[in-house]
Amino acid sequence: MRFYQDQHRHTCGIDLHAKTMYLCMLDERGTICLQQNIPTSAAALLAAIQPYRDDLIVGVECMFTWYWLADLCEDEGMPFLLGHALYMKAIHGAKAKNDKLDATKIAHMIRGGVFPMAYVYPKAMRATRDLLRRRTALVRFRAELMAHVVNTQSQANLHALTGKTQRLDLEDPGLYLFDDPMTRVNGSLPGGLIHGQPGPPSNWTSGANRNAGRNHHVQKARSSCSIKMLRARAID
Repeated sequence: MRFYQDQHRHTCGIDLHAKTMYLCMLDERGTICLQQNIPTSAAALLAAIQPYRDDLIVGVECMFTWYWLADLCEDEGMPFLLGHALYMKAIHGAKAKNDKLDATKIAHMIRGGVFPMAYVYPKAMRATRDLLRRRTALVRFRAELMAHVVNTQSQANLHALTGKTQRLDLEDPGLYLFDDPMTRVNGSLPGGLIHGQPGPPSNWTSGANRNAGRNHHVQKARSSCSIKMLRARAID
């Protein structure tokens, strides 16, 4: 773990939230110059720190709202630190916790050289990283749905599944030929979640549909998790 060791004339610790943020400003001797709760906006922040812009460094704990603050500090020429949330919790580990105390501790950790640094992802690459994270979540969720179909089939001692699990056609009526109606609904839930329709697929009627043809909507559902499709939607 890397710790920030440089010293500055002014150190600003921010407890950042979605709608508000609490500021704590320390001078080079560790004296508190400012403690203020302000709205989460660039104008409010710049107005609050204006008297202390000389050799100022800003630090926050890593959470989902730090993007805009990092960009603002870069545009204004102010050094920005992103604190590693897990290691920060292990270091200060206080029982009492509120916005004022958190901002003060962040400022003192920066000034004391014990501020654990997280990587500030470049602005140009953040959207791609977030897209890949979202795709990973979607792929994992799809795998859970497929596993549900396989497990339900195994519970009923049915062996209608062929090929690999990731190639299952959730619109295939042959997957839902259970004798018990409740089991039939339970086994068809993954298809309903993917295609937005509760219960078995629309073309499910009886055992005669075991060998029904593939539905083109399945290909759309499969391609919805692909990077090319997500990028195309972002461009549109």
